Amino acid sequence: MFNPTRDQVRQFFCDAWRKHVERLPLVGAEVTAADIAARHPEYHALLADAEKALGKDWVPEGGEMNPFLHLSLHLAIHEQVSIDQPPGIRAAFDSLRARMEPHDAEHVLLECLGETIWRAQSQGQAMDALAYVDAVRRKASQI
Repeated sequence: MFNPTRDQVRQFFCDAWRKHVERLPLVGAEVTAADIAARHPEYHALLADAEKALGKDWVPEGGEMNPFLHLSLHLAIHEQVSIDQPPGIRAAFDSLRARMEPHDAEHVLLECLGETIWRAQSQGQAMDALAYVDAVRRKASQI
C-alpha cells in the first residue's frame, strides 16, 4: 500500500499544478490532482510555491483548513466514486449531483468522509464505511 509522507503529498500536488500551468504532460493521478487544484483558485499561489507549501503548518487552532488535506480528500472521493468503494457511494454521489453542482456534491462527500474518519480516529476504530455512505444518503435526501 502506498503511504506517502506529508511532504510527498504536498510535493505531488505542487508538481501536478506546475505541470498543468506549464502545459506539460500529466500522468496517472496527476491528471485528477491538477483538475481538483484548478477548481480551487484559493490554493493556486500556494501550489505554485512548493518551498512555502512544504514548510507551512495548518493547525485547527489557526482556523484554516489544511489545503493539502482538502485536496487529498477530493482525490480520495474521486477514487471512491470511480470504483464504487465503499459500495453505494457512487449512487449516493449521483443522487447529490442530480440536485447540485458536481463540485458542491463533492464537498458534501468531503464533509461526511471527514466526520467518519474523525469518529473512527477518536474511537480508535476502523472507519465505518456503511455509516459514511448512509451519511451521504441522508444529506442527499435533505437537499
